[in-house]
Amino acid sequence: MKRKELGALGEKIAAEHLTRLGYVIRERNFRSQEGEIDIIAEKDDFLVFVEVRTRRGSSFGTPEESVTARKKERLITLAQAYMESRDDLPPWWRIDVVAVELGPKGRVSRVELIENAVD
Repeated sequence: MKRKELGALGEKIAAEHLTRLGYVIRERNFRSQEGEIDIIAEKDDFLVFVEVRTRRGSSFGTPEESVTARKKERLITLAQAYMESRDDLPPWWRIDVVAVELGPKGRVSRVELIENAVD
């Protein structure tokens, strides 16, 4: 499985997981000059920007460990750009990470939502 396919699969798994947890998906793959936000969702008066990290195996660490300080800064910039371009937003916002780990044969071994992963 190629990197782009792995990322798309991880985003699909994450969106399904968030929906099961009661989130409403507003948008996927929001792009601006600064980059891309994988998923934008809403739940309980929060606008939630979600970075999805997908890994096969753990030889390079956990998915959530791959979110660098630079990526966190970029996510904040992207979230602000999104909010500046919209009017119909919930009163609060946060940035979460969904970690997706795939085991042998591409089976999901872990999906975890990490709330407030970026502050």
